[in-house]
Amino acid sequence: MSAANRKERPVYISLTQFRFPVTAIASIVHRITGMLLFLGIGYLLWLLSLALQSPTGFDQAAVALQAPFAKLVLWGVLGMLIYHILAGVKHMVMDFHIGDSFEAASAASYGVFVVTVVLALAAGVWLW
Repeated sequence: MSAANRKERPVYISLTQFRFPVTAIASIVHRITGMLLFLGIGYLLWLLSLALQSPTGFDQAAVALQAPFAKLVLWGVLGMLIYHILAGVKHMVMDFHIGDSFEAASAASYGVFVVTVVLALAAGVWLW
């Protein structure tokens, strides 16, 4: 096989070999939280529907929200919502070309992660 044919062959590149920048990770997490929020909000809408059906349904929804797993799901949805909103605002600000350099975007991404952790922990303390 000649050298020219060897260069034309596709090369397998494993994504685990790359170190993604924090801006790429923030973007991927923003998309993932958006998809998971779609599912989580469905659960919350079901609880709201149950609570609005009757006084008995309200009591059932209140009991369901006292379970540790339900609190964990609610905490997860709140944490994802906090991150999704903060990252969305960051993206909208960058759409106006404010802080759209790589250094500013990296710092903003780290800031979004830190603020999300702080607010999610505060929400967890409030829930439990």
